[in-house]
Order: sequence, then C-alpha cells, then structure tokens
Amino acid sequence: MRLAVSTLGMPGEGLDRAIEVATVNGCQGLELRLHPDTGVHSGLTGEERRSVRDRVERAGLEISALAGYVRVCEPGPDEPVVQALLADLTLAADLGAPGVRVFPRGEDPAVGARRLKAVSGTARELGVRALVETHDLMATGAAVARLLDEAASPDTTGAIWDLLHPWRNGEAPADTLAALGSHLAYVQVKDAVSAENTTPVPMWTGSVPLDEAGDLLHGAGYDGWVSLEWERTWYPQVAPVEEILPGASAWVRRFAP
Repeated sequence: MRLAVSTLGMPGEGLDRAIEVATVNGCQGLELRLHPDTGVHSGLTGEERRSVRDRVERAGLEISALAGYVRVCEPGPDEPVVQALLADLTLAADLGAPGVRVFPRGEDPAVGARRLKAVSGTARELGVRALVETHDLMATGAAVARLLDEAASPDTTGAIWDLLHPWRNGEAPADTLAALGSHLAYVQVKDAVSAENTTPVPMWTGSVPLDEAGDLLHGAGYDGWVSLEWERTWYPQVAPVEEILPGASAWVRRFAP
C-alpha cells in the first residue's frame, strides 16, 4: 500500500502547502481535489498544468488520483457529462495522474455505463481511468460493481472503496471487497463518529471498521493507493489534517501486504 492525502483536508491552503504536508508526513502521493478553490481544475492552461506536475514531481511525490465531481449516472443528457469527464481525463493525463474520481449521483447503471463506454477510447489512448467511488446513490460495492460490470471497460474504469459509505449503508466490509473484486483500484480511508453522524474523527476513535477492512485488504494482497480523505472542507471545525495523518500512516503500515 502507498499512502496519499487528499487536498479536501486542506481547504484554502494551496498546492505548495499540500506538498509540504504530504512530504513532512511521509506520504508518497497527493489526491488533488478538482475545484477552482484548490487551483487545480480542467480550466488550467498548458503552462499551468506543467507547473502543477513539475512542483509535485520535484517534491518526490506522485499524484495518486484527481478527485473530480462528474456525476456519471445523473439523469439528463449524456453529452455534458461525457464532455466534462473527457476534460478531467485529459487533465489527469497532463498531470501524470492514473485516474479521476467520479460520483454516481444516479441509480441507473445503464446510464453511467453508457457514458463510461463513450470515453473509454480516449481514456485508453491517454492511459488513464475513470474511478467510480462508493458514494451517494451507489454507496455499496454491489451497486458500483453492477455499474462497472455493465460498462465492461476494465482497462479504463475502476472502483474507489471509500471505507465509510458502504458500511454506513449496511454493507459489511467483506461483502464490499467481494463485490468490487477486480474492479478495486483505490481506497479512501477515514474514521467517523458513527453511521448516522459522519463527522470525521481521528483514526480508531470512531466507528468505521478500520481493522476489519484492513485485514481484508491485507488478505487480498491489495498494494495500491490508500488516500486519507479528511473532510475538513465540509467540517471546518475538525483538527488539521497533519494531526490525522500519523494515524493513517500507521494503518497503512499495519495492513500493507
């Protein structure tokens, strides 16, 4: 396993500060949230893209993923969704990121599969993937697996297992991992007060079954990225991310294959 940290945990602090936090705390990667507030988004010029990539690489880091906000299953016309996803995938290739996180935001796997297929040729040429997070209306591994099975593009798609959401929707970690199977490409780790109260808390002080999930990933030989998604952007009252990273680092060391 390789540890990354999401810039979601550093609202308003900018790329240079994110690089500093990651390197000081022993991370190998940065998960970059795509938003105008972060300075990283699909509207960057070619020169700006080169600057982002160079600054991250000079620090000895990799971009583990781009955290995009395309709603791949959202009801409505396909074209705006496809174009937004293509823009994010192109940005990922320009920055050297292996993939882009997308949200479901819909319940019909046929809708998302159609859109994922529409970008698969370009994604293949760029060498990047669209990564569907276990989130919102497809919060379980079973739901995301149905979408990705229908998309039938394993070389250009994958799943992000956010350890919080399947569990809080009643899916046991063993069932999540079994459902995702070969689709699993990325893990987001976090702890929270409870299934009903998702306020972030330091690792092993909340209710998310971190050890159970870790044991399962270890047993499966998972050796990909694990990103600490500390949601300080949405919960500004919580501690700075650098206070939480040691716990995430300990989790990775404990369960790395």
